[in-house]
Formats: sequence, C-alpha cells, structure tokens
Amino acid sequence: MTSALVISSSTAGAPDLPADLAAVGIHVLGAVVRRNMVHEAIRCAPDVVICYEAQVDSGLFGDMELLAATAARPVIVFTNDPDAEKIERALAAGVHAYVINGYAINRLRALVHVAQARFRHEQQLRGQLADVSHRFEERKLVDRAKGILMRALQMSEEDAFRTLRTASMHSKQRVGQVSQQVIAAAHYADAVNRAGKLRMLSQRLVKLCALRLAGPASELGERQLAESIEQLDANIAALGKRLSKPTFGDLLDVVAQSSAQLRALAGTTPTVAQLGELDRLAEQVLTQADQLTQHLETAGLVTTLHVINVSGRQRMLSQRFAKQALLGLLLGGDEGLRAREAMANTALEFEQAMKYLKSTPLNAREIRDLIEDAERAWATLTQAAEQVRSAAGQRALGDSSEAELAVFEQLTALYERNMQVLMG
Repeated sequence: MTSALVISSSTAGAPDLPADLAAVGIHVLGAVVRRNMVHEAIRCAPDVVICYEAQVDSGLFGDMELLAATAARPVIVFTNDPDAEKIERALAAGVHAYVINGYAINRLRALVHVAQARFRHEQQLRGQLADVSHRFEERKLVDRAKGILMRALQMSEEDAFRTLRTASMHSKQRVGQVSQQVIAAAHYADAVNRAGKLRMLSQRLVKLCALRLAGPASELGERQLAESIEQLDANIAALGKRLSKPTFGDLLDVVAQSSAQLRALAGTTPTVAQLGELDRLAEQVLTQADQLTQHLETAGLVTTLHVINVSGRQRMLSQRFAKQALLGLLLGGDEGLRAREAMANTALEFEQAMKYLKSTPLNAREIRDLIEDAERAWATLTQAAEQVRSAAGQRALGDSSEAELAVFEQLTALYERNMQVLMG
C-alpha cells in the first residue's frame, strides 16, 4: 500500500488531503507542519510527500531543496499559483508533480504514480551521471598513476598500466583505487624527502659556515652556502604548495619561521662568537623539520615510506657529524667538549641506520651499489674528522661530507621512485 506524508496547509478552505488520500487507498502516515517536514520524512520514510498551498512562497522551495538533499522522496504540490517563475523553481527544488488548479480526488492516485515514475527516472539519471563521473575521475587517476610509474621506473605506458592492473588483481581492488594509492604514495614520498632535506640543510649551513671560519674561504664553499640557502627556501615553498594547510600548516609554519632566522644569520658571515647561536637555530630547525617528516611518513599510510625517511636522515647525519667535528675545533670550553662528545652519538645513529638500509628488502643492484659507496664515503669522513685540526683534514672533511651527501641524495631519490614504495 502506497504511503504518504501530508504537509498541513495554511490555505483557508484547502481540501482535506488525509481523508481524500485514504479514500483512494493511500496510507497516510501523518499530517505535519512544513517546518517538521524533513524530520518526519526521515523518520517515517513515506513513498510520497504531498502538500496543498494556494499561493506558494519561496520558503516552500527552500524546504523542498532540503528534503531532496537529505531524504529524497517523490513530491507533489497542489497550488492555484500560475506564476511561471515558480514552476521553474519548483522543478529545480525537486518537486515531481507541480499541479496548478488541478486538484481532484479522482486524480490523486494517477498523480502519485506520475510523481513516483518521475522520481525513479530522475534517480536513474543521477545514478548514470554519477557512474559516468566516477569513471571519468577514475580514468584521470589511472592516467596520473601511469605517468608517475613511467617517470619513476622508466617504463612504457603499456607496462605502467599492466603494473596497475596486476596490483589491482592481487589486492582485489579496482584499478582506480590502486591508482589513487600510487598517487598518494608518490605525493607523500616526495613530501618526506623534501621535509628530510630541511633537516640536512640546517646542519650543512652550520658546517659550511664553520669550514669558512676554520680556514680561508673558497669559491666552492661560498657557492655551496648560497645553494643551501636557496634549497632551504625552495623546499619550504614546495611543501607549502603541496601539503594540506589544515593538516600540516602549523608544523610547516614553525619550520619556516626558524629557517628564516637561520638563513638570515648564515648569510651575514657569522663570527666564531656567533657560531653557537647559529648552531642553536640549526638544531631548532632540525627538531621541527624532523617532527614534520615523522608526521608525513605516518600520514602516508605506506610502511615503505620509512626507508625514505631513514635514507634522508643519513644525509643530515653526515652533515651533523662534520659540523660537530668543526664545532669541537672552533668552540672553546664546554661547548666544544659537548660537540666532540656528540660526534660519537651521531656516528652510532648513522651506523645503525646503515644496518637497517642493508637489511631492507628494497635491495635492487643500483641501491646495493650506492650503499657500498656510502660506506666507503663514511670511512673517509670519519678518518677526516680525526685530522680536523690540520688544514688538509678540514678540506678532507668538507669534501667527504659532501661526497656522502651526494650518495644519499641519489639513494633517497631511488627509494622515492622504487616500485615497492610507489605500490605501497
């Protein structure tokens, strides 16, 4: 039996809709005032909503739009108002039968059937449109994911799609879902890498300033210092564009503020007396950037992002170790002693991370070769740190720390583009 919810009319002399509907075999669930229409429609779930208003006001259309958005039902409106503009508004608001000067008890059942038929047709069209839109969006996702795989893994478009389809079958997901995961993994892998670079740059800036103070300034050292400042700005700007402001904005803002202070002091040719303050600002940037990196790693929901974080952190530790060796040389008293003592902890962190990287299943030949290069560069760096009091040792420290940095830049980029990382 068809059920109906009646909206009580404010029109004097309006027909007795509940009685008329009951007379033609339609079950009336109740008659409610208009302000309660949506609430009662949700509660009662009628087959049709019917109202009679001799003159229709804009409030009725607003209520009908709300009903269509929250508890869509076939809607019939009986009225004596022939305003053409209101007819347009009624259709736009989700009214399925807008009957002008046509109320009659013997027409009620037929009009209910018309409204229901139009409602079903409308829902069918909405479903088809939603399906087309979904397929279009899915196609865009697949194209983006293919592009990521093609660039990262140097494969053809056909191979990239085959990879997505294979992953789809193995994971029992749609190709579009797998594509979305690839896009998200690539997005967060890039963000983890960039945030990790902020950690490294904080330490590199101090190292380069200390090298300049320890010996005569070199053109290469000045260029490296300028490049570090430029990279600091570029990575903060890139993260600002790519990261969600509500999610990560507060973490990135504090890094950006501290980085601005660090950059300003590093760019003024700091003295030995200012080296402690420069290092304090660098440690502040390091702590804040590390916090951002950790949050990005977990936000990505891809466990393989951890290897990017670890590899990226090795860049920072190589610069931190060289920095501490130089601070131990340049700073007197307790500050210098603390820097020399901290070197042992930095070396331990670095070597433990190397064991992790060697044990990870992401061990393609190119990755294994770079890990071996990193181990050789680390041996050279630690030897140079022992000779830091000599000019030759200082040059070796600067060269070997930059060599180690270059190796881990390549290795981190490889991890970022690795198949297992991108496919989660």
